[in-house]
Amino acid sequence: MAAFNLTSSNLSTFILNGVPGLESDHIWISIPFSMFYIISLLGNFMVLFVVSKEQTLHKPMFLLLCMLALTDIGMSTCVVPKALCIFWFRSKGITVNGCLTQMFFLNVTIAMQSAVLVTMAFDRYIAICDPLRYGTILTNARIAKLGLVGLIRAVLLLLPMPLLLRRLPFCANHFIPHTFCEHMAVVKISCGDTRVNRMYGLMITLVTFGLDLTLIGLSYGLIIRSILRITSKKAHRKALNTCTAHICVMMMSYTPILFSTLTHRFGQGIAANVHILLANLNLLVPPMLNPIIYGVKTKELREKVGKYICRM
Repeated sequence: MAAFNLTSSNLSTFILNGVPGLESDHIWISIPFSMFYIISLLGNFMVLFVVSKEQTLHKPMFLLLCMLALTDIGMSTCVVPKALCIFWFRSKGITVNGCLTQMFFLNVTIAMQSAVLVTMAFDRYIAICDPLRYGTILTNARIAKLGLVGLIRAVLLLLPMPLLLRRLPFCANHFIPHTFCEHMAVVKISCGDTRVNRMYGLMITLVTFGLDLTLIGLSYGLIIRSILRITSKKAHRKALNTCTAHICVMMMSYTPILFSTLTHRFGQGIAANVHILLANLNLLVPPMLNPIIYGVKTKELREKVGKYICRM
């Protein structure tokens, strides 16, 4: 009977199954995973390197880009190395503490990225609606403080998540049908009362993303109102063009995360392997595309990156 009565106090290891039903294709699945990860690292480290080297890029907007790059690196790095170990070496075991640590840091980076996107929306609002005061309102020091506030918020909100999971009993089932320790995937394998965990997870989603999306929507509402007051069509296009990159990155970041979160709770009709593949792509594709989008849409950054590439 002892084997069927394991609890979180004596259970030492979870088993990550990878993508259930596609075990024979794990090697093939690993190819796009590793390619996306390498491109993501190269792109984001290039942004960090170029901004750090170029004094002319030491501005609030580029400091925000560095913060976004760091969250992108952290988000994909929390997931991909372990997923590749599963795909390549069938190393599926992960300690309970390792699982909870991975979950905590992954969710902190996601919440931190959301805070960075809110700050970027505020940055665009000031740049368009109050450009003469931009330099005095948004200084590098103020951006750094806003980033610190976002990090503290993420840590305080998400610290209870692994602590609440720690108290749950895990009976005979310690197999997680996923490539990483996703919160709801771990909650679902518990044989105890998970209502508090489910409610807390949903509350975090609503508080973090709900509040952040509201603030972003408010910023863009004011931006649109300001743009509509401009009579020149050329000025219209220029103002909208400054927001294009942020809007693209924002849609790529929020849409898949919200979709994945909601389908894990309410999407019973979605096949498990489809959901798991989408959840992984949600953490791989945006970090890969974000530096490309900003590199293409931001002239200063594009020119500086081009200069360093030409030197190679």
